[in-house]
Amino acid sequence: MTEVDLAVSELRALNARLHALPPHTNDTAWRVLNPAGRHAVAVGLDAPIEVEVAGHVGFYCGGMNKQAQIVIDGHAGPGVGENMMSGTIRVRGNAAQSAGASGHGGLLVVEGDASSRCGISMKGIDIVVQGSVGHMSAFMAQTGNLVVCGDAGHDLGDSIYEARLFVRGTVDSLGADCVEKEMRPEHLELLQDLLVRAGVEAEPGDFRRYGSARRLYNFNVDHAASY
Repeated sequence: MTEVDLAVSELRALNARLHALPPHTNDTAWRVLNPAGRHAVAVGLDAPIEVEVAGHVGFYCGGMNKQAQIVIDGHAGPGVGENMMSGTIRVRGNAAQSAGASGHGGLLVVEGDASSRCGISMKGIDIVVQGSVGHMSAFMAQTGNLVVCGDAGHDLGDSIYEARLFVRGTVDSLGADCVEKEMRPEHLELLQDLLVRAGVEAEPGDFRRYGSARRLYNFNVDHAASY
């Protein structure tokens, strides 16, 4: 394992080393010490490597991730996994606002709580939060899956498109055009797979599903107050 101590090394140098790894590198195991809340740790990775970050991180950790498996042994600041394409990011603690924002693919797991706008504008990412999420989570979510094992704040799924939302606890309120939907067998199967991949022990039947009512796709004067 390659260890990099950010107490004595520059973050820019670490990211440059990670970016320079060839597609079939043998240098696949990395450990980052003393992140101390720094921003943009392990961003833009594009190699099948494992990166363990031993501590708390600031903004955008793991942003634009492709292929890499990233574990954050602490809390994450805003935008963890922002615009990620593939791979896995696991936050052992809590995540601040906009976790997984605009994510196109891959799996983001938050073992604690996630703050507001979790999954905002998600475009194919799978997000599993073992705790609760804040207000306006999945705002304008286009596709992908958000699984919340705890509760959801107000305006969940506001202006949602075709993303699927699964919540086990209570929902303070639903946003514009977001409604509760039937949990069919294919959704139970999908949710079971997501829970297994995230390492969460929970019964899919305990969750409720939410999604778009499809009333706001095209402007309709009868729904003008909802826009």
